[in-house]
Amino acid sequence: MGKKYTRLVPIVMLLCGLLPQAAWAQAPAGPTSDWRRVGNSLFNNGLAGMASGPVERVWFFDGSTIAIRTSSGRTYRRSLDGPDSWTPYAAISPTNPLDLTVPHLPEPAAHTLVAVLDASRVYAYGLHVYRSEDGGSHWENTTLWQGASLIGGKVHDMAVSPDNPDMICVAGEDGVFFSADGGRSWSSWNSDLPNLPVTRLLDLPVGSQGVRIELAGSRAAAWPPGEKASWLAAKSEDLASEAALRSVYTSLRGTPTTSVAVAGDFVYTGMQNGEIRVSADRGATWQSFVLTGSGAVERFWIDADDPRIALAALGAGPSGVHVLHTINGGAFWDDFTSNLPDVAAHGLAADTASGALYAATDRGVFMTSAALDNLGSVQPWVALAGLPAAPAKDVKLDAQGHQLWAALEGFGVYATLAPHRTRDPRVVGAADFIARAVAPGSLVTVLGARLNAVTAGELAAPVLAVDGAESQVQIPFDARGQSLQLTMTSEAGRALSAAVTLRAAAPAIFTGRDGAPMLLDADSGVMLDVMTPARSGGRIQILAAGLGRVTPEWPTGVAAPLENSPSVSGKVRVYLDREPVEVTRAILAPGYIGFYLIEVVVPKIVNYGPAELYLDVDGSPSNRVRVYIEP
Repeated sequence: MGKKYTRLVPIVMLLCGLLPQAAWAQAPAGPTSDWRRVGNSLFNNGLAGMASGPVERVWFFDGSTIAIRTSSGRTYRRSLDGPDSWTPYAAISPTNPLDLTVPHLPEPAAHTLVAVLDASRVYAYGLHVYRSEDGGSHWENTTLWQGASLIGGKVHDMAVSPDNPDMICVAGEDGVFFSADGGRSWSSWNSDLPNLPVTRLLDLPVGSQGVRIELAGSRAAAWPPGEKASWLAAKSEDLASEAALRSVYTSLRGTPTTSVAVAGDFVYTGMQNGEIRVSADRGATWQSFVLTGSGAVERFWIDADDPRIALAALGAGPSGVHVLHTINGGAFWDDFTSNLPDVAAHGLAADTASGALYAATDRGVFMTSAALDNLGSVQPWVALAGLPAAPAKDVKLDAQGHQLWAALEGFGVYATLAPHRTRDPRVVGAADFIARAVAPGSLVTVLGARLNAVTAGELAAPVLAVDGAESQVQIPFDARGQSLQLTMTSEAGRALSAAVTLRAAAPAIFTGRDGAPMLLDADSGVMLDVMTPARSGGRIQILAAGLGRVTPEWPTGVAAPLENSPSVSGKVRVYLDREPVEVTRAILAPGYIGFYLIEVVVPKIVNYGPAELYLDVDGSPSNRVRVYIEP
């Protein structure tokens, strides 16, 4: 075991060390340009392959190239012989050919087209795709399977290769699907197509839960921690309840209600004509605000601590007003539009402590600042660079205001260090970016500052890495007491200080941006995720921070030895779905500073699939993460 362990660990550490570094690497001060994508633009809804969003047109550019136009108006092309990727293509789609006259249609209002090289071969499309070998007298449904369509919702368009009557491609509600055998089999052509119909950010990663978003049609999708392939269908009861509430208010008022938000006793409602009505008593009484010529009210942001403070995002309208602000529950509203481009605003986020505001618009994401608890105006808005050129449908800050998230039409979800953090640095755990207590030997990240010197009390705390607008620091193993004052000096000469709570142990499992934990197969050194699950009887290595002092003592700021690495002094327990599992070692991770490695044996279990895992050191629990297990 000793030789096997020391041979594998450097590889293991290299793989895991890169992921925390990727999560820490952020933008410099000012508008950020270091957005990182979370998830992709594919959605798994049980079809013949991965789905995307609606596509309106498809045609053969020539015998070897297919072109499409999405419902958002973007055009792409893809070679039949080249890589499986779509590239932007500035083109005007051709006029649809007239429907062929046939003896009868396979379904009402179906469209028809004939194969160029075979006049007897006719195709039809509507809710399904059909093929006829006798000019339309008899039809075969090529997409029906167990009562549903293999390629999803309604087909909007279809194309037949001018060189091969068996080669067909369709554009529909769930993207692009291709068949090389006349519809006898289908494959998804949505890979690498930026056409995910995301409309809102619903939940951000917390613990073992991943990102949850809303798709067009009030569908919810999630990217669980460790997911690699696609967005998955997720719970959507809250979306159904919200839609029902909008429907009720629409019926009562006779005007479409486009947005509803509830916080405590406050209910904010916005309508298509730009009117805003707010109730402070759960809907018993209302006060109304009307702005002539404004666009539809698309979304509200409400201060969680004081629901009288709120922001409203408005769509396009003659008034040119797109962001409104209230401090008195809707009695008065300030115009916070300022220099925002005159396009629809779809979502808003704010950090009340710093006054930072973010807006998702058809021209991307913008940032400004204002005193949110006072009536007044905002500073000029500044565009945040680094995102794909696409409308931003929503923007959201995590609960602590550290990470900024954006949802982009077609492209999906992106996240970065919130730019306002450079004005208000924060100390967080390096493992999961959560503000928490620290332990002797802990790794912490200072968000928003590039540091060159740190002291913890009267002890020097080494600055291990500086990357972008973040710095990684190790708490000295010799730290004592119940609290610790960090005194920091930035590269620019700025003096900073922060008080942190000190505990004997404050464990945290390292996680990526999407909440995926740093877990490895102990035998192969491969990262574990949904595609590479752990197995019963196997061993898992957990990378963590904050497990406290070790035996024998080890100097701060020095990489752990490759052989006979010090063991954690406290009692380490690990739980899988709340049941204890065997811990075979808990040590400083060989070759690394501030990392701990815990190895456990996976027991034989009955219910395979995702399981919750966490560790405990002398009664101090860690964050909870998700691990996938197979027999």
